[in-house]
Amino acid sequence: MEPGGLEWLLVPMQQLVSWGAAGAMVFGGVVPYIPQYRDIRRTQNAEGFSTYVCLVLLVANILRILFWFGRRFESPLLWQSIIMIITMLLMLKLCTEIRVSNELNVKRRSFAAADSKDEEIKAPPKRSYLDFDLNYFWHWSKFTDYVQCVLTFTGVTGYITYLWLDSSLFVETLGFLAVFTEAMLGVPQLYRNYQNRSTEGMSIKMVLMWTSGDTFKTVYFILNQAPFQFSICGLLQVFVDIAILLQVYLYSHYPQKPVSHTAHPASTKAL
Repeated sequence: MEPGGLEWLLVPMQQLVSWGAAGAMVFGGVVPYIPQYRDIRRTQNAEGFSTYVCLVLLVANILRILFWFGRRFESPLLWQSIIMIITMLLMLKLCTEIRVSNELNVKRRSFAAADSKDEEIKAPPKRSYLDFDLNYFWHWSKFTDYVQCVLTFTGVTGYITYLWLDSSLFVETLGFLAVFTEAMLGVPQLYRNYQNRSTEGMSIKMVLMWTSGDTFKTVYFILNQAPFQFSICGLLQVFVDIAILLQVYLYSHYPQKPVSHTAHPASTKAL
């Protein structure tokens, strides 16, 4: 058979592989949050999930979208950011509703335990984005406050980007900040493990999922010649994942001291 005779089969196969890789990039980052969302909704308890993860990913992906206007990159990476922003907003909505509801229930239980008939049940104080109180930043009472904050950040950074779009230095710095912010998402977990001298409560399967996902992303960036910021920060993410894996091994085989804090679930990191 002539070499050209297999082209009719190889070309569609290559296209399917390309589509599969692109689909994995678009939706792979949000996959860990699906069971997290379902678990929070089922237990009506959001204490194990830090909404600051949502903040970091929202900032990172908004900056990445703005970077796209200055330097066009692969469409799957753009769609990945859009899907991640929608996912984080859904997580914020669920966590806010459950947190506010639980705070009210605690008030009711305290009132019932006091067995007081003269006092009224007071709802927890409402905290708003428009209060501009830094003590309660990103800990507001309504989901709409988070939306207002995200829209404000998007509007301000979008306007600044529009003004400086012709500056290659600004555009490249914007791209670096976007991917570097996301790359640092695993560092708090790394530091928390170091403080506790333990990784108790972390799932080794989840850490392996982090490593495989970040490795896949980095290879994808390199093969598709994505902007260099993506490849550098992808490698940084892989190094952080490997460091956490080393912590899991060291602290499980050579325990340092009893755990003094409860570690957050490992599923709060994006792939």
